[in-house]
Amino acid sequence: MMCALASSVCFGTASVLQAMAARAATPGTGGGVDVALMWRALRQWRYVAGLALDGLGFALEVVALRTLPIYAVGAALAASLAVTAVVASRLLAVRLSRVEWTAVAVVCAGLALLALAAGEEGHRDGSEALRWALLATAFGVLLLGVVGGRLPDRPRALVLGLGAGFGFGVVEVGVRLVDGIDFADPAGYALLVGGAAAFLLLTSALQRGSVTTATAGMVLGETIGPAVVGVVWLGDRTREGLGWLAVVGFAVAVAGSLTLARFGEPPETAVRS
Repeated sequence: MMCALASSVCFGTASVLQAMAARAATPGTGGGVDVALMWRALRQWRYVAGLALDGLGFALEVVALRTLPIYAVGAALAASLAVTAVVASRLLAVRLSRVEWTAVAVVCAGLALLALAAGEEGHRDGSEALRWALLATAFGVLLLGVVGGRLPDRPRALVLGLGAGFGFGVVEVGVRLVDGIDFADPAGYALLVGGAAAFLLLTSALQRGSVTTATAGMVLGETIGPAVVGVVWLGDRTREGLGWLAVVGFAVAVAGSLTLARFGEPPETAVRS
């Protein structure tokens, strides 16, 4: 669980840096998902620093997914919004309301309940059908980005956020399915495509539309689906008799994270190149 929590610290801090860089990057001219935005954002040192933290966070996430159920890791990753809120309050002088400080405490309480209830990760390998379905989902995320990027502002933010969440969810499940280098394994390609698509959609969402809405969609997309896959198809379990506690902890942690969704972006006054 320590690796999952450390991963959320990395991702939560990185999100502040990346949001600042995405907003400081020169806006594109198109209305859809802006592929060139990634290149423009890479010229910002904050985005590069954020990517470095993302890399460290992903390495810690892989370790966590190899030892914990997906639902526990997913909830911990969603809790990165609590980290982002605290970082923003300290480094960017963002004022947290009493409700938001309460939400931070709620997230911590939910994760504590999960830590008590979580059992060992499942040991099922996953069927061939699941691996191909994962690859199809990864390409579906790309298609969702193309369609969602052409929607009006409000639904576009939600669709891009959900798409990014689905992509990160594909990565979570893919890490569990991939065992070594196998060029014939569709799960490996799903992991790569899903991760790249998620970063593209999330970067576009950070610059376009309501990032609060997009972040909430991302939290839902990256937690619920992978948790179900882990329990139903990969054999994730809780400690004996504590299944109810795991459900409560998961729901509490995700609900608290959604309350903090506005911290998917820093305030406009903090965005400078």
